[in-house]
Amino acid sequence: MSSFDITVIGSGPGGYVAAIRAAQLGFKTAIIEKYPTLGGTCLNVGCIPSKALLDSSEHFHNAAHNFENHGIEINPPKANLARMIERKQEVVDQTTGGIKYLMDKNKITVFEGVGSFESATKVKVTKNDGSAEVIESKYTIIATGSKPSSLPFINLDKERIITSTEALKLKEIPKHLIVIGGGVIGLELGSVYLRLGSEVTVVEYMDKIIPGMDGTMSKELQKVLKKQGMKFQLSTGVSAVERNGDNVKVTAKNKKGEELSFEGDYVLVSVGRKPYTEGLGLENAGVELDERGRVKVNDHLQTNVTNIYAIGDVVQGAMLAHKASEEGVLVAEQLAGQKPHINYNLIPGVVYTWPEVAGVGKTEEELKEAGVAIKVGSFPMRALGRSRASGDIDGLVKIISDAKTDEILGFHMIGARAADLIHEGVTAMEFRASAEDLARMSHAHPSYAEAVKEAALDATEKRPLHV
Repeated sequence: MSSFDITVIGSGPGGYVAAIRAAQLGFKTAIIEKYPTLGGTCLNVGCIPSKALLDSSEHFHNAAHNFENHGIEINPPKANLARMIERKQEVVDQTTGGIKYLMDKNKITVFEGVGSFESATKVKVTKNDGSAEVIESKYTIIATGSKPSSLPFINLDKERIITSTEALKLKEIPKHLIVIGGGVIGLELGSVYLRLGSEVTVVEYMDKIIPGMDGTMSKELQKVLKKQGMKFQLSTGVSAVERNGDNVKVTAKNKKGEELSFEGDYVLVSVGRKPYTEGLGLENAGVELDERGRVKVNDHLQTNVTNIYAIGDVVQGAMLAHKASEEGVLVAEQLAGQKPHINYNLIPGVVYTWPEVAGVGKTEEELKEAGVAIKVGSFPMRALGRSRASGDIDGLVKIISDAKTDEILGFHMIGARAADLIHEGVTAMEFRASAEDLARMSHAHPSYAEAVKEAALDATEKRPLHV
């Protein structure tokens, strides 16, 4: 029987990073993955492939709508979806291949198969051919991630009624894509096909899209996407989804009690994700789940079984790849006797539409509900020379600071390259900077980042320079 210091079940951004850090720290490490390629949902059917399609569709959109304004004259472009899907897979293959290289480089033993507990210290790996082997591990890290949620009355046929996984490999551009759910995944994939010529209708139960983000960002993103052609039906609950051949009908009711129906050729069900623990055999090890099916952990990500830990989407908290990675590092370093920490308040969230949306810290709504006295500063992207030069004039930066101390409590933005610029806010808040600190820092001209300085000036003294 093979034995290891640390065994990781699941090779997503939480699992593979945990394995790498454990190996770096000198632990004899194994990782178990049931699929032929490493990288989990994020690298195979999530973050990476969706961004590849988002970039391809944005290039097409610019060629069709924006090139002429830049003095570039071309024949009307044609979207080759098959090639976009092919390129997406090339990106995925390169990225997952890179993870395999890192496993080899760090001398991590990779087992292909389904990992399940036989006891707290023994894990069985069941391979696709039915054969199995048992390995022994001093510590085990559960990193099995999540899978798409659905509604109990929806039959996901994965042909016309689909999840994000199928949306990444369609063979045709939908005529009318109905998206159930106005969260990050639905809006990103809806944007892909909107740019390629689909009619896209988003049906959302809440009264706003991206409900977990700052309200200003929600309103601004809806306004921008509506301008791009996306349709929204908010405060509406879906009650039925029926397929008839190549057509799908969605029946819903709004909060006024009115019956509504939508007909299209594809329905994307994007109502969140749920932790994936099926087949883990947690009962054999005595590991407890909470009321939402997540693995219960303490502040050290340790389960009720002292040598078993859990990280990422399978535990409480935001379902974000970078959160999982940080947790993987934390567990490995704890086991090595180090004192790592994670500030969960400073894990940024991003929506990769165009313009992008990003936020870190508290929202204005959260701070007001908590009774915190705040100052709010904002600055529109359209007031920047850099934005006008590129044509990316939609969006704004919003900085929220404490009314007494001026410490930055929330940093939110929608605009070009927000996914990268948000880390200016993360860095500032990690060091507990004030809005005035940001306002006094020199920002290159012309740049999108100048909006950060201007919003900080607005939050500090209500004296932005360029509006």
